[in-house]
Amino acid sequence: MKRRLVLLGAPGSGKGTQAEMITRQFGIPVTSPGAILRREHDLGTPLGLETADTTQHGGLVSDKIIVELIEDWLRLHGGHGFVFDGFPRTIPQAESLQSILQRHRTPLDLAIWLDVSAQTVGDRIASRLQCQGCGFTTSLSSATFAERPICPYCDGPLIRRNDDDAEVLKKRLEEFEAKTQPLTAWYEKSGALRKIDGNRDRDAVFSDISGLIEQAA
Repeated sequence: MKRRLVLLGAPGSGKGTQAEMITRQFGIPVTSPGAILRREHDLGTPLGLETADTTQHGGLVSDKIIVELIEDWLRLHGGHGFVFDGFPRTIPQAESLQSILQRHRTPLDLAIWLDVSAQTVGDRIASRLQCQGCGFTTSLSSATFAERPICPYCDGPLIRRNDDDAEVLKKRLEEFEAKTQPLTAWYEKSGALRKIDGNRDRDAVFSDISGLIEQAA
């Protein structure tokens, strides 16, 4: 199934969780700027080392770098559609993505916005674990991983992310309000925006997302 989707929302809104569920259910390739940058850092590339300090302190990497990474990824993997988790994060990034897709004559199908409360964000971030290998996300409250924090998909360690620190999160949320929130109006104008209540459990949210993907056929 070839679908071109972007998943948007605040930190802790469930974008990563839903992106993984989408790719497992529908076979649509998924990535995020964060995943690409963490991979670059793990490989010790100059770009990975250069951007690590920015992300660990809650800042956003420049639009130019992010767009170049996404365009490179699309050249390699975009032929089967895509799910972008947390991209675009700014209106200039959205404009760049639109230009890239127009050049390839592959319009965006959906911009799905996961709408969550501040309470939900705080609760989820406080207990979030992420696989250091594949990016699978879960919670400390899950009995499955409480005693053995090992990823069920790749056996990688489940760890707390550096950017989930309370002070870092505060800065990330400020960046989100200033730079990402305006995307709702931008995508609403294009007709691609669909808002979903992300405060519910992951299966309820995924049911709504699945319906949107199937309707986009």
